[in-house]
Amino acid sequence: MTTISKKVQQPKPTVLASPLVYRLALTALCSAYIQGPLVKIADFNGAIGEMTHFGLHPAPVFAVGVIVFELVMSALVISGVLRWAAALALAGFTLMATFLALRFWEVPVGPDRAMAMNGFFEHIGLVGAFVVVAITDRVRRI
Repeated sequence: MTTISKKVQQPKPTVLASPLVYRLALTALCSAYIQGPLVKIADFNGAIGEMTHFGLHPAPVFAVGVIVFELVMSALVISGVLRWAAALALAGFTLMATFLALRFWEVPVGPDRAMAMNGFFEHIGLVGAFVVVAITDRVRRI
C-alpha cells in the first residue's frame, strides 16, 4: 500500500487575520449595543418611555438594566474576557428584543410592515453573528 503524504502549508497571514481587524469587527458588531445605551443615558426619560412602550415595568429599573447589560456585554466581547458568554448573552437579548419590538406580522401590509420585517431579519442576522463569535471563541480556547 502506498501512502501519499503532502505537507499542508499554513496560510500566510493577511490583513483580515490581524488582531486589529478582528477587534475592529467586534467593535462594529457591538456598535448598536454601545450607541443605544449612550443615547438612553443622554435621554433617560426617553429610555423610560421606551421601556413603558414595550410593557416593561418598572420602566426605570429595566432602562438601567438594559444600559448596564449592553455596555458590559459589549466590553466583554470586544476585550475578549468571557467573550463567548457575552456574545451568547447579547444573542439571547437580541432575539428576545426582536420578538418584542419587531413583530412585523402584526403590522398591516405596506411600507411600515416592510420596514419592521427588514429590521426583524437584520436583528436575526446579529443573533447569528454573535453565535458565530461565541463558537469561534470557544474553538480557539479548546
